[in-house]
Amino acid sequence: MRILPFVGTALLLTLFAQPATVEAATTERTPSAPERDRGEGPYKRLILRGGTYISGEGAPPVGPVDIVIEKDRITEITAVGNPGVPVLPEGRPKAFAGDQEMDVSGMYILPGFIDMHGHIGGSANGTPAEYVFKLWLAHGITTVREPGSFNGVDWTMRHVKASEKNSIVAPRIVPYIGFGQGLSKPVFSPEQARDWVRDIKDSGAAGIKFFGSTPAIISAALDEAKKQQLGTMMHHAQLNVMGTNALDSARMGLTSMEHWYGLPEALFTGQVIQNYPANYNYQNEQDRFANAGHLWKQAAAPGSEKWNAVRDELIKLDFTINPTLTIYEATRDASAQRNAEWHQDYTLPTLANFFKPNRYAHGSFWFDWTTDQEIAWRENYRIWFQFLNDYKNHGGRVTAGSDAGYIYKIYGFAYIQELELLREAGFNPLEVIQVATLNGAEALGMEKDIGSLVPGKKADMVIVAENPLANFKVLYGTGHYRLNANNEPERSKGVRYTIKDGVVYDAQQLLQDVRAIVQQAKQ
Repeated sequence: MRILPFVGTALLLTLFAQPATVEAATTERTPSAPERDRGEGPYKRLILRGGTYISGEGAPPVGPVDIVIEKDRITEITAVGNPGVPVLPEGRPKAFAGDQEMDVSGMYILPGFIDMHGHIGGSANGTPAEYVFKLWLAHGITTVREPGSFNGVDWTMRHVKASEKNSIVAPRIVPYIGFGQGLSKPVFSPEQARDWVRDIKDSGAAGIKFFGSTPAIISAALDEAKKQQLGTMMHHAQLNVMGTNALDSARMGLTSMEHWYGLPEALFTGQVIQNYPANYNYQNEQDRFANAGHLWKQAAAPGSEKWNAVRDELIKLDFTINPTLTIYEATRDASAQRNAEWHQDYTLPTLANFFKPNRYAHGSFWFDWTTDQEIAWRENYRIWFQFLNDYKNHGGRVTAGSDAGYIYKIYGFAYIQELELLREAGFNPLEVIQVATLNGAEALGMEKDIGSLVPGKKADMVIVAENPLANFKVLYGTGHYRLNANNEPERSKGVRYTIKDGVVYDAQQLLQDVRAIVQQAKQ
């Protein structure tokens, strides 16, 4: 989602017309992360003892295993026994003087999660980077694609470098820059587009976030991005999608799309433009989101010739879909998201206020949200789920992203909701884990280093006491609510440890820090 209501590419560029002024404003908007105050390591050698690991590459769980980490890399994964019987010492990796050991017996070890749509703050004023980063890490998220870097390029790159050095408590940050950001005027020609892409490459950007523009400008920018080896992503904004839908932009070279705008339009058969009511106004956000809830039913039917042709061509183009299902979840049940159990302890007052209905705030469109609108969105989701599952089943790449900070969504918690929604879409649990890990790494071109638990890759891991394949709810920071053996209600503890670059973070301590930040803000 964007910082402010979006009324076209020209205005988006205008928002970033004066880089120095924007930098000052956005630094105040999202306070920088402090020096690292949590996490131990990386160690010369760390051995995780007795856990069950899920590789992220589709293989079933294996355990017990010992995993050896040397500094920031996995060097050994060894099966050390069989379930239900004591582990014998023979065959276990030996510990030497100076080694660190962690007993994770009975726990599950997964690759670090990758959030492919994670704004660092960017919605309510004053959302601290520390709050965002600690919530992400506390939910096992070790890598985040920043879609737009709207806190300013310099601000974002400072945090990218600090995270690389592990001098702040933060996931790995992959910075994508909003197209045209930093220019004094909008991009009006293909040549200007190419110049901007080359400049943004020099700034250290990993990719570009598009909202749309004229086909000539988008085509030039995408071509130059490919030459500069930059990733690309696009929110096919409704003001531009009639000129460039998801298939059009994929043909031009776009590597990934976010949300779902542009997909139904690529599947239209009896029309070329969405059916808008005569009194529709894009600047009325309830108009915008209510009518978006009718988009998928205007597309070609599942399994039709058009549906299959678009699906197959996108797959052939190696196109990645990052659906961010979670960010629209309130459209089909506003009350459930408004009253989610984590808001009390983990939602900053400024965010809670930002989420309230407000004609000036993007995504706060609950002016008069009705039963019929929720029903329409449930049908929208049903067809959307079908496309995603079909896309996956035919070899297409789907990734996981949250877009938290908007529409009642809180960092970390929203990502786990995304995993649950992918499960609802028909992905089996191992497929969901692959979406959250290896698929994201492949989309970022980082699969040699992250995305799965393999010797030689980065030591990015999520460690949880319960089996997430049986229930993704055990990953929430609020834990899973259940009865214990004494017939008393209790909560599990969620993620126990998150390891990023070999640095071990106590997830429960990070959550405690966030609760303190929220409590202090409330006072």
